[in-house]
Amino acid sequence: MLSGILITFFGGLTIYFDNPVFIYIKPTIINILFAFALIFGRYFTNEPVLKKLMGGSISLIDEGWEILNKRWIYFFFGLAILNEIVWRTQSEEFWVNFKVWGLLPITFIFTAFQISLINKYKTNE
Repeated sequence: MLSGILITFFGGLTIYFDNPVFIYIKPTIINILFAFALIFGRYFTNEPVLKKLMGGSISLIDEGWEILNKRWIYFFFGLAILNEIVWRTQSEEFWVNFKVWGLLPITFIFTAFQISLINKYKTNE
């Protein structure tokens, strides 16, 4: 829902100002917001936000949740930086292809690399 709102907002700004920079920065802002949600959510929920979101599907000890939460924070900040580098240094066509064909595989690969952490810290139920 947040993504849909931001797409509408930045798309509207792009059309209104006739400037594509608003569309380019949307992924950066979304990734930064996700990272900050994971950082600050800890202070409001007394446990990692990922545990609140995924605790019913994955059973980990607290240390595992902490590590997984930190990794996702770094990942979201990394995606934000990567998006900024790509849109500022490459053509619009390259950025669009990167966004469509690059970000999704990067996310899948990162997620796959978390399987060993999940297996290491899973609880025995």
